[in-house]
Amino acid sequence: MNKILLVFLFMSSLVGAQQKMTNTEAETLKALVKNRASQTKTIVSDFTQYKHLDFLSNDIVTQGKLHFKSPDFVKWAYVKPFQYSVIFKNKTLFINNEGSKSEVDVGSSKMFTELNNLIVKSVKGDMFDDVQFAITYFNIEEGSLVQFEPKDSKMSEFIKSFHIVFSEKGDVETIKMIESSGDYTKIAFTNRVLNSTISNAIFNN
Repeated sequence: MNKILLVFLFMSSLVGAQQKMTNTEAETLKALVKNRASQTKTIVSDFTQYKHLDFLSNDIVTQGKLHFKSPDFVKWAYVKPFQYSVIFKNKTLFINNEGSKSEVDVGSSKMFTELNNLIVKSVKGDMFDDVQFAITYFNIEEGSLVQFEPKDSKMSEFIKSFHIVFSEKGDVETIKMIESSGDYTKIAFTNRVLNSTISNAIFNN
């Protein structure tokens, strides 16, 4: 029985294995994703967010809808299990917590500015020229995994690494932000629609 269990665990580890890309493979992926991003003016997508905290036995799961409009309008609207929205627009962060509204001047804070840039670029899938990160590329069963590690010491105090899984078409499938503590937030996108007409009113708080 122990031998069978060991074989099963070994086979499971092989299925979930990731293999580092060659330079040629990495350049091919970058070209694919950049081309996809250059053609993307709007994105509408459902998402499921998993918040993992070590002291909790189960992840905190929330669901919502993402709206993106070029160049830098982003709205995360959480609908389950609560109503909550976060809007990045004109260097301002607008928060609506079940009717309680607040604003943060993103431009006044380097950290918020970097976070906003990070979100916009990750949603579009075009982060490869960012000199702020050490980037590693992997082939995985689901497509391609790219890991970003901040070079800035202040940013690394909050974000240990940032992982993006791309589909074969070059679309962002999942985003995972790992904090310095080891806790992480993972967002999986589904039902993505590209380049549909989005009214600016969507981004009103």
